[in-house]
Amino acid sequence: MRKRFEARASGLGLSSAQWRLLVRVAKEAGVAQARLAELLEIEPISVSRLVDRMEEGGWIERRSDATDRRVRMIFPTAKANAAYAEVKSLAGEVYEESLVGVSPDDRRVLIRALDTIVQNLADGETSSLKSTEGAAA
Repeated sequence: MRKRFEARASGLGLSSAQWRLLVRVAKEAGVAQARLAELLEIEPISVSRLVDRMEEGGWIERRSDATDRRVRMIFPTAKANAAYAEVKSLAGEVYEESLVGVSPDDRRVLIRALDTIVQNLADGETSSLKSTEGAAA
């Protein structure tokens, strides 16, 4: 599914890491750069490099936070918002293609199951962090 999407989105001239960042920034305009690293589950230095390249390409802009000038907030440009609309449409097409032949009821069951898996993994990370913090204390 990822390969099919990337093949279709390649015309935008963005790497998979860049379009992931673009989607997140388009959904959460003004997100702090450090928070963006957490959301994308990549190292802050990697986000910094991605943001540098995307800013140079006119996809995003950095602004200082009004209350803490050390914090860099990331905003999409008009170019990014237009690309986001296209990426969203492409993702919808690939999603629909992947579910051809799956009934609406089966889709609902699948989505519920995947939501449960995601929640279990998120809960597991929280539990692991609490266990690690408790052991260190």
